[in-house]
Amino acid sequence: MRSAFPSLVCLCLAASPALGAVDPSGAAGVFQEARIICQRDAGKLWGHTLCGPILLVDPEDRSIAASQAGGGVLRGNGGIFTGLLPASEILANTSVQWSGTLWSEMLWPLPDDAAKRHVMIAHELFHRIQPELKMVRRDGDNRHLNTLEGRYLLQLEWRALAKALNAPTGAARKTAIGDAVLFRQERYRLFEQAASEERALELNEGVAEYTGVKLGLTTRKQRVAFAIYDLGAFVAAPTFVRSFAYATGPAYGLLLDQADPAWREKLGSDRRLDELLSSALKLPAPTFATLHAREAIYDDDGALRTGELKRDTETRARLAALKSKFIDGAVLTLPLEHSSYQFNPQTLVPLGDAGTVYPTLRLSAEWGVLEVQDGALLDQAKSLASVSAVGMDLASGTGRGWKLALKSGWSIQPGMRPGDYVVRPHAPSG
Repeated sequence: MRSAFPSLVCLCLAASPALGAVDPSGAAGVFQEARIICQRDAGKLWGHTLCGPILLVDPEDRSIAASQAGGGVLRGNGGIFTGLLPASEILANTSVQWSGTLWSEMLWPLPDDAAKRHVMIAHELFHRIQPELKMVRRDGDNRHLNTLEGRYLLQLEWRALAKALNAPTGAARKTAIGDAVLFRQERYRLFEQAASEERALELNEGVAEYTGVKLGLTTRKQRVAFAIYDLGAFVAAPTFVRSFAYATGPAYGLLLDQADPAWREKLGSDRRLDELLSSALKLPAPTFATLHAREAIYDDDGALRTGELKRDTETRARLAALKSKFIDGAVLTLPLEHSSYQFNPQTLVPLGDAGTVYPTLRLSAEWGVLEVQDGALLDQAKSLASVSAVGMDLASGTGRGWKLALKSGWSIQPGMRPGDYVVRPHAPSG
């Protein structure tokens, strides 16, 4: 997960770099597994080698175990290079430009389960080469996936994709794929921005997760099993707005591998995964008159819709509370130019045209660092962040569920409305 904005980098060294919680032998094992994965692929999947520098970061103390030296700021220790990741850099499983090097960053510890670990390693190795492949798009907020119909149709699509992956015959697989496409096309018919916003996130994260499954595992049986696991892993997530692509990417990718082995070369046309699969199988246009009959096949006698109706009622109440907090209530607003941020993609809550609420968030920008544990609102353009100013302590830069560390030259100043505040640079003296 990455911000669409560049990060500020502060090259800071510990007095005595250490491995912290990262086990040296474990780190060496991860680096070896990464080498095996990228050498096994040898650049065949994407026309680029996945081999490259890796940072393993302990999120508790930000200590690093790296696979190579980095700009003179890491020290060798038995073949493992150590140091501290500066506070200005995000802690996430992602790619990060730091110390003059583009790294695959992974948070320690990695999963104990070998399949999950290998998929994660290949996923993050891909993120490092993704910009070279011109496969990075600006994420939309996918707010439709927090609505009753959006969630319902997505889960029906997941179930149809799982059925397609498990299908005993080509005909059964094609029928299930047709159902998945029908549910997706109904979503696009209901929500104007859904197609473009889902396409962007599937290109950013869905293709990365497909790569993790494709290269991290070695047999079709393993890959199909993991893709089906992914299709069920996010059902219990608080929202689907950013997590859905991790589920759909491997499923569509593996089905495309069967239907059209050259599909990856066509991604540059900005065609969606479902479009590529429909074209490869020559599927007819969806027949929306059959929608309810096809829904019934996957809905467990209406249990899925009943559960979503209950959730929708609870969500409306939650959104009203968030609107009261971030729209009607007093807020502290911070600019997001030249910022980076880390967050949990399974928890984001769209708040209509106002933007998206991030329940937990760490923002790093030219003004300093904001740590949020009780919600922040990022506007749709991701140009401003807001936290509640109710009960804020100006002297310490803390509020209810957040803490702000400002850099020299910046201060909290009164905003436009009574009770509002904004972070701005100091006015020039004289």
